Amino acid sequence: MGFSRTFALLCLSAPALVSATSGLGARQTPGCTNDQSRLCWDGTFDINTNYYTSGPRTGKTVVYNFELTNVTLSPEGVPRQVLAINGQFPGPTIVADWGDTIQVNVKNSMTENATSIHWHGIRQFENSKNDGVNGVTECPLAPDDTKTYTFIAEQYGTTWYHSHYSVQYGDGAWGAIQINGPATAEYDIDLGPIALSTIYPQTAFQEAALAEQAGAFPPAIQNTLINGTNVNLGDATKGSAFTTTFTPNKKHRLRFINTSVDTFFVVSVDAHNMTVIQSDFVAIDPYTTSSISIGIGQRYDVIIDANQGSGTYWLRATPQGGFCGAMTTDGSTNNGIIAYSGSSGTPSSTGPIPPANTACSDETQLVPHLPITVDQTAFSTNQTDIPVSAPFTTNDAQGNSVTRWQLNGNTMNVTFDYPTLQQLSDGNTTFPAQLNPIFLNNANGTAYWIIENQSPIVHPIHLHGHDFNVVSSGSTAFDPTTATLKWDNPPRRDVAMLPGNGYLLIAFKVDNPGVWIMHCHIAWHVSQGLSLQLIERQDEIFDHITLDDEWEGTCDKFKTWYDPRGSLKKTDSGL
Repeated sequence: MGFSRTFALLCLSAPALVSATSGLGARQTPGCTNDQSRLCWDGTFDINTNYYTSGPRTGKTVVYNFELTNVTLSPEGVPRQVLAINGQFPGPTIVADWGDTIQVNVKNSMTENATSIHWHGIRQFENSKNDGVNGVTECPLAPDDTKTYTFIAEQYGTTWYHSHYSVQYGDGAWGAIQINGPATAEYDIDLGPIALSTIYPQTAFQEAALAEQAGAFPPAIQNTLINGTNVNLGDATKGSAFTTTFTPNKKHRLRFINTSVDTFFVVSVDAHNMTVIQSDFVAIDPYTTSSISIGIGQRYDVIIDANQGSGTYWLRATPQGGFCGAMTTDGSTNNGIIAYSGSSGTPSSTGPIPPANTACSDETQLVPHLPITVDQTAFSTNQTDIPVSAPFTTNDAQGNSVTRWQLNGNTMNVTFDYPTLQQLSDGNTTFPAQLNPIFLNNANGTAYWIIENQSPIVHPIHLHGHDFNVVSSGSTAFDPTTATLKWDNPPRRDVAMLPGNGYLLIAFKVDNPGVWIMHCHIAWHVSQGLSLQLIERQDEIFDHITLDDEWEGTCDKFKTWYDPRGSLKKTDSGL
């Protein structure tokens, strides 16, 4: 069921309503639905449902047809080449309800580009082959070939999809996903996804070649974009600012997504506070703030009350620079516009401008509404130390001096035409170091990973197939005698910031048989090898998936297209 755009508030004295912070023990009135209260859903499931173990299955399939093409678009008023989906940048927003099946039929009509599409943050429970990671869960999709991805919307909230073929998503191969479900606070109007992204002077592949040059600084961005548009920084007569409308005295839900290549944002709306209700796919107890910090791949759903005077206000998405990521060459940025109904023109508002977050640190007030206590019984004996190297210089296959990274002691480099799932199906028992596998076979146990950063550069760490618990993080080396470890309902998400010269301690349940990757979501870094594979409950993987004729056909067509083209052989990790 989809929720209505507006709804009648229930009487505040009605005992049926639970408060947004009442926790798992509180229940909704049976039969309460989302058009009566946002905390409800379909009369059976609600904001207190444990979505890891139960949830709706609607029996409805939502179908989308995607075609990837090379097109010329003008996101900031100047024509440029874009890899677009259905001729759009960003690509179409996938909209579904909690419990729907989502089916996406993808056709690759790009020239000289294979692809794979990853559904970022989607758990893909027992469905690893639909995760969309070329060289790991599938072969890339060759030009003129088609592929169907099918998965269940087990979670609800906001996320995005993107190509996982090298740095391809930096040229536009991405879009938003909105899965409707309950929320931890009431609102009137859903304004949908607001995606923050960046563009560069050259294509993403050209910029990646610059980024990997030994000793080079990351490329500066040309401009920031909000939902694919902005005013041109060099010529204010070109391009246009993103604008969305507020209805006075109504509460609006905005779904922010950081889809950039290498930029960390601080987001605010002049003269307005925001109530944060969700981080990544995890509903949280609401808190009010003047701004949010959002790393690459992260999402925050917020509610903003249109309680100010009629007019227009700046929506600020400010890159942080430094060890956080890339900014424009001169440090400037343009912003979007919030316009109250009937208002137009350039905002006259001047802030307040939120303080910078040059440490690129995560939000600190994230309390999951569904409380989970992490099992710590095996922590002292089963913890895994995973170092992230400082960038180092080596030679690529062509003998060029390039920058690379190591995660857990190895530089990832997948094999496009022999993905990990195929290797497992073939019974391989050994994997070369460049595939960088970690095996977890303690079914339903808890994995404890201590990720330690050996450089001042901050990394957004993303794990596929799981939400993970952020038990601890810090800006120094991990010391179990001094670190604060939060086992009782710690923040839970699928992307967290790894502090410079610091650590991130995550824990997650070993409950999803499959092959999953963990990687830095700075596109340059994962391209340069900062990734590993988690091979989870290996003996059970093919109890749930089959490498059928369609899957095999994708590999066959890719090999036919790829093998003769020596000039197109990958020079990076492939991810």
